[in-house]
Amino acid sequence: MDFGKWELYIPPKQNRSVVIPHGSKLKVVIRSKSGEILYRISPWAKYVTREGGNVNYDWTHWDPENPYKFKHSKPKKPRGLRIYESHVGISSYEGKIASYKHFTCNVLPRIKDLGYNCIQLMAIMEHAYYASFGYQVTSFFAASSRYGTPEELKELVDTAHSMGITVLLDVVHSHASKNSEDGLNMFDGTESCYFHYGPRGHHTLWDSRLFIYSSWEVLRFLLSNIRWWLEEYSFDGFRFDGVTSMLYHHHGIGQNFSGGYHEYFGLQVDEDALTYLMLANHLVHILYPDSITIAEDVSGMPALCSPISQGGAGFDYRLAMAIPDKWIQLLKEFKDEDWNMGNIVYTLTNRRYLEKCIAYAESHDQALVGDKSLAFWLMDAEMYTNMSVLTPFTPVIDRGIQLHKMIRLITHALGGEGYLNFMGNEFGHPEWLDFPRKGNNESYHYARRQFHLADDDLLRYKFLNNFDRDMNKLEERCGWLSAPQAHVSEKHETNKIIVFERAGLLFVFNFHPSKSYTDYRVGTALLGKFKIVLDSDAAEYGGHQRLDHNTDFFSEPFEHNERPYSLLVYIPNRVALILQNVDLPN
Repeated sequence: MDFGKWELYIPPKQNRSVVIPHGSKLKVVIRSKSGEILYRISPWAKYVTREGGNVNYDWTHWDPENPYKFKHSKPKKPRGLRIYESHVGISSYEGKIASYKHFTCNVLPRIKDLGYNCIQLMAIMEHAYYASFGYQVTSFFAASSRYGTPEELKELVDTAHSMGITVLLDVVHSHASKNSEDGLNMFDGTESCYFHYGPRGHHTLWDSRLFIYSSWEVLRFLLSNIRWWLEEYSFDGFRFDGVTSMLYHHHGIGQNFSGGYHEYFGLQVDEDALTYLMLANHLVHILYPDSITIAEDVSGMPALCSPISQGGAGFDYRLAMAIPDKWIQLLKEFKDEDWNMGNIVYTLTNRRYLEKCIAYAESHDQALVGDKSLAFWLMDAEMYTNMSVLTPFTPVIDRGIQLHKMIRLITHALGGEGYLNFMGNEFGHPEWLDFPRKGNNESYHYARRQFHLADDDLLRYKFLNNFDRDMNKLEERCGWLSAPQAHVSEKHETNKIIVFERAGLLFVFNFHPSKSYTDYRVGTALLGKFKIVLDSDAAEYGGHQRLDHNTDFFSEPFEHNERPYSLLVYIPNRVALILQNVDLPN
């Protein structure tokens, strides 16, 4: 046909039976310019499978007699995003790849109970190498068959919608796997069918291929891929992976972004890729105005989350990627008494006006092999021996449990307009993530989530789980994520105190390892009676119960820290408090 398109017409059978039966194996056979015969999988294959000990995937025709029909409408766009970053394959405690069905039946109810209103699904686009965490995509239109069928993924999304949970797809359009027989690489026998020719088409760190975003056909392929996931599977939006790599010709390699505008506006910017991101955001929001897009960008590109009509790239949110790095740095390099309160506040509030951020204390990146979860940085080997409620607190476990709660709450409340948690980390999942590979004898031991730890009444993991749940549910009620940025009235270096107000709530943090403060004066903009609505020191959160929740705190017209009113509170060491003015209407 015209414009390099190809069409194959197969006439119907005389008995009117299906021409290509459901489950048939298919191949595209291409004779290249050099005369070579190439066997390929269609770039638009909806379902690919790997049988037995086969190395490559097969294109399997997916046309079931009774396709899944969605029963529930998409939920309304949340005013404050609380994202549960999830990987279907590791969602079981068993040493195996979990299924869509398992996630639907066992993990979705847990997410709902924890108060998250959004799921970000990773590793859904088919990837031949499981240990790539889904970031070496081979079939862009195929939902991964290692977890089940396309219909089972649709049921997962539909069930989430029935719970009022928004579902985002982790979409990888920044690069593609180098596989050729079951990927896009060398599809027509040349390097440049979908990708740049020569060195520009190869990512040196990721060992993958880079798209040529100036090609009309590549744009059509990627944009139709966006629409496919929105319409076929009813996803509510996307988290775009590797945006920094897309934005710059240097892909962010060896760059230490300082925030100077010369780093963002110049010949180093890949304008073709930037234009593609604008087109993708335009398409998403024009088709489904309530859809959500999130950019994973470490560079801090200005206007990335500004509307396209104002010259921006059109994303709704960006990930606040400096925040988890700050917490890891503090835990690795500083004693508790040397933590800098001003620097913590600066990191949590350092974002451009009107560009919304997703804050997180840790994501899958921090849990991968070579690093450790926050809980493991805090408590390390003692998590194996001292997490039983039948044994007394050790100093390490006590410190770890209290700081784990404080770090997550201050990140949630001060760090952005959305919040993200990686599955299992809400209850302090021990150890790290490591997928089966040659280097670990194909072991699944670290490629699983041990949710049973949080369900065991005899283990202290339940305390962290309870705190995470109540923190999310208080945000749902009070809406601090959708409120204007917080007003920080105190960051006291000697006392290790941070005080701020947001959404009509008064947040008080005492990071001091040993000092508690009686009748500590904190400023507020509100006059009236205050009550404690969240206390990290409460018994149900593994605290020491040093605060009486029946106490009424009254602010008085006594100016303090440039706030018109103030009140006196008792602040134990390593405690986070939220107080609410009960004289105000809800």
